[in-house]
Amino acid sequence: MTTDTGSCLLDARTAMARIGSGWQRIADRRILMTGATGFIGRWLLASLLEANRSLALGCEVIVITRDPGRFLRESPRLADDPSVRLVAGDVLDPLPDLGPVDLVVHGAADVARPARPDITFDVCAHGTRHVLDAARRGGATDMLLLSSGAVYGRQPESLAMTPETWLGSHDPLDARSAYGLGKLAAEWLVTEHGRTAGIGTRIARCFAFVGPMMPMDGPFAIGNFIRDALEGRPIRITGDGTPLRSYLYAADMAAWLWRILLDGQPGRAYNVGGPQALSIAELAELVDRTLGTRVGVECLRAARPGQPIERYLPDLTRARDELGLTAWTGLPEAIDRTAHWYRATLDARRGAIAAAA
Repeated sequence: MTTDTGSCLLDARTAMARIGSGWQRIADRRILMTGATGFIGRWLLASLLEANRSLALGCEVIVITRDPGRFLRESPRLADDPSVRLVAGDVLDPLPDLGPVDLVVHGAADVARPARPDITFDVCAHGTRHVLDAARRGGATDMLLLSSGAVYGRQPESLAMTPETWLGSHDPLDARSAYGLGKLAAEWLVTEHGRTAGIGTRIARCFAFVGPMMPMDGPFAIGNFIRDALEGRPIRITGDGTPLRSYLYAADMAAWLWRILLDGQPGRAYNVGGPQALSIAELAELVDRTLGTRVGVECLRAARPGQPIERYLPDLTRARDELGLTAWTGLPEAIDRTAHWYRATLDARRGAIAAAA
């Protein structure tokens, strides 16, 4: 199923435009990207390619992917761009000789194998080491690590928003800590490598996002809610609906991440996420109301009185004050744009099935 529809590309142009003249700093550079086939990575690649075409930057993008053929089928406008070079590889293994590399965007991660937390950790830790080795061999000068708000561990009730200075962490005896601890290890590796190898490393701690190209049947509640609403069934909440989240639109996210790489302070971490806190139940109701579907909301578990409310909310002060970043797209508009893309995707799938019949 193709994921890079026209509406996504229009939003990618918007993300590209928010960087402005900053793009000239990567003109004629070779950029290594891992994780470019995932949701965040596709948006970064789409906005970069828009800038490359419209501004004649002359960039070459090396994309490491385990399955180049699948990426080409799913995102032909991205994968088949003349400036993109697909290289088959897995960050769990040493990367092949890629020649000179100027910039690195490392986003490869594995959060979809709960039965193999060791692989989840290894992708974060050993995968980052392999990418750093390639960066060193290629002579890279700058690097962006796509980390996660998961590095903070459980957010205490006393902390309304989590700043980059919060030193919470995970229980190392809990197998479910693999992703958060793995990202912490990756952050340490890129920071130390940057210090010793002279690479300007920046870290983006990514929280929750919404937008076209996101999985609608994966672990992302907002994608599941939009899918349920558009398919005419009640929006189902598998928990009690009390956890608090905030969401940043994907095009805004892409602009934030490029700005962090281009303008962020080396050796520094920046939270990336939305400013508006709302509960999962409130989010489900907002989806139903925004899309006008009136399918209703079903909550499978009742909230327990006195139970602490789970929070996953970033403090965005650093990104705002140091880089001037803001959420340009409101959450209702972000939901509507994502739903528009999903409708177009379903229509295209039905059309392909009908044509093949």
